[in-house]
Amino acid sequence: MLVRTEEVRQVPSEPATAVRVRSAVGTAVVRRHGTPEDVGREHHVEWTVDEDLVRAENTWPAASGPPGFREDGDHIVFRGRLSPTGDGSALLDVGGALLLFELAVAPPPGVVDTAWVEVRVGRESVGLWPYRL
Repeated sequence: MLVRTEEVRQVPSEPATAVRVRSAVGTAVVRRHGTPEDVGREHHVEWTVDEDLVRAENTWPAASGPPGFREDGDHIVFRGRLSPTGDGSALLDVGGALLLFELAVAPPPGVVDTAWVEVRVGRESVGLWPYRL
């Protein structure tokens, strides 16, 4: 996903560990990985989320798109199409970016592949890793 990042400094005397990320599908403040030179410009990123998906706790059906992400208090909400991978994981497609999640419980039989969902996770569990194409 192509994004622009901006520095968010929690303590003025320490290096920034969070960035505001802006893209065509949303804006949020998340953890930054990579070098300080990656902040303040456009680049492609890989999202990481260190939380499992749990239906009816942090994952709910959504009527439809558009895909995106946003802040909600101390949480980040992702909206996209969820596709179980068959190995206890699922991919969430958020505007062309694929986020890999572990499933806390296997999906029930008959769950529709590529269903629209909203996933609400703690801000501290979300990170960005910049990369170059």
